[in-house]
Amino acid sequence: MKLYIKNMVCARCKMVVESELEKLGLQTISVELGEVELKDSITDSQKEVLLKNLQDLGFDLIDDKKSKTVEKIKNLIVDLVHHKNNDLKINLSDYLSKNLNQDYNSLSNLFSEIENTTIEKYFISQKIEKVKELLVYNELSLSEIADILNYSNVAHLSNQFKKITGFTPTHFKQSKDKKRIQIENL
Repeated sequence: MKLYIKNMVCARCKMVVESELEKLGLQTISVELGEVELKDSITDSQKEVLLKNLQDLGFDLIDDKKSKTVEKIKNLIVDLVHHKNNDLKINLSDYLSKNLNQDYNSLSNLFSEIENTTIEKYFISQKIEKVKELLVYNELSLSEIADILNYSNVAHLSNQFKKITGFTPTHFKQSKDKKRIQIENL
């Protein structure tokens, strides 16, 4: 049996969800971003308890097909930007279409309808959050960050960063008030 869970965006999220499932005595076959496959079916009472526990932790169960698809899109983008830097060189529309076996225009229209933003804007916001993270760590130059995140050049990264945050990357890096946004809140 598969469950779809909203706001699973990192390895830590997977561990937390898996722990909650174990507390209820539910055995998992796999736990991926936004998707859990259980060995057996789940009872209504178990599902009710699981839902409450997950909501207390900032997650939610998803039941309708449209929301499941949108959550899959988000999880693929989060995974791509935050965990698969080398894959950023491929075309986003091709990446999503291939991984979801659906036409990109359909995915794009659905995403915009449910999220009130475009896939491209969501993708850019994820990339900017990754830039912020890398700037805070202060281990890479702006040029290296631009290369990792597949920006054509530092100027492109800087322009997009300023457009989204209102600051230049340098100003953000020097700021004492480095505000990052949690991935699940983008």
